[in-house]
Amino acid sequence: MKSLGKTLKDSREIMSLTLRQVEEATGISNAYLSQLENDKIKKPSANVLYKLASLYQVELDSLLYAAGIIESASPQKSQLLNTAALSAEKLNSEEEQALLEYLKFLRFSGKR
Repeated sequence: MKSLGKTLKDSREIMSLTLRQVEEATGISNAYLSQLENDKIKKPSANVLYKLASLYQVELDSLLYAAGIIESASPQKSQLLNTAALSAEKLNSEEEQALLEYLKFLRFSGKR
C-alpha cells in the first residue's frame, strides 16, 4: 500500500497542480501540504482529506484509509481510471501504477 504522502503527491501531479495552486483552491497552506506529501504529518483531519479528495478527484475513503483513519477503503479505483474505455477493475495494482506514472510523464513532457 502506498503511503498517504505518496498518494497525495501522485494525485496532485496527475492533476498537474503545484502546491501553491492547491493552497489557493483549498485554503490549506503549501507548507502543510508539503509536510503531508513527505509523510511528516501522518494523520491530517478528515476535513483536510475531504478538500484534497474533492480537488484531486479521488475517493475520500482511499485517503482516509491511507491515513489510518478508517480500517478499510472502498474497493473502487480512482475516478481517473474509471472510464468506459478503460475498466479499472481489470487492472492489477502494478498496471494501475504504470498508467499513473505514464500519465504524469505525458503531462510533464507537454509543459517543456
